[in-house]
Amino acid sequence: MTRIALDSGSDRQFDVEGMRRAAELLATANVDVIAWNGTSGSWLGPQHDREIVAEITAATGIPATTSTLAYLDAFREFGTETVGLVTPYTADVNLEVVARYAAEGVRVCGHRALGLSDNESFARVGREELLPGSLELAAERPDALVYLCTNLYGAPLVADVEERTGVAALDSVAVTLWRCLQLAGAPLLDPRWGKLLA
Repeated sequence: MTRIALDSGSDRQFDVEGMRRAAELLATANVDVIAWNGTSGSWLGPQHDREIVAEITAATGIPATTSTLAYLDAFREFGTETVGLVTPYTADVNLEVVARYAAEGVRVCGHRALGLSDNESFARVGREELLPGSLELAAERPDALVYLCTNLYGAPLVADVEERTGVAALDSVAVTLWRCLQLAGAPLLDPRWGKLLA
């Protein structure tokens, strides 16, 4: 994935066929679960990711998930109805996410978009850029904060944000891992990664 934008060139990066071929290679390692650790379904729509998961499982016989579907599973499991959304994306991508979440019964009560589109730049976003917006969104008392992007380092921040605000903080990679552990029947992890994995 090189660029996130609302255009066909960007969307082609998320073709189901490419995901299926990659999953077939991963399946040779006798894994218990295969995950598309990406959030594109959050703006393309969860049906896109449901098709990816169905294709992966049909091709490999292995349970599968995606970051978007893992978030939706977490929202259902924990009764999450409102979220504050933090992304590195542009505002138009955020607005698509807001609409897709609303269609799934989750209201975004506030969001912060850092205005980036180059995937590599997402990983350079530091704690000092994420924390102020996170605290502002948490002050609105959503059920959870969502750090949406698997190349955004939200996980190291979640325990601090949760302690300061009392609001659950959900990082995309951590949420995907949580769902993979569930599907594999494995135990959860250390509380330093936030309430979700503890």
